Amino acid sequence: MSAVTARSATSGSPKLDPVRALQHALYRAAKADPGRRFHALGDKVHRRDILRRAWVWVRRNNGAPGIGATTLADVEE
Repeated sequence: MSAVTARSATSGSPKLDPVRALQHALYRAAKADPGRRFHALGDKVHRRDILRRAWVWVRRNNGAPGIGATTLADVEE
């Protein structure tokens, strides 16, 4: 199974992973124009699916306190 698609359990047809699709679109845009600057990514970073994926990755890696020393337990409260 590719990183961009996942098999749907019910239909068996490929389903586009929206997070990977966004990553791929941004990658293509940056490669097409190396001088391009992305000024408005906040709306993309704050998408629920992006935040959920990021949280799964942080939990999987047991997180690491950043500059504010915020732990996973602090965030989960």
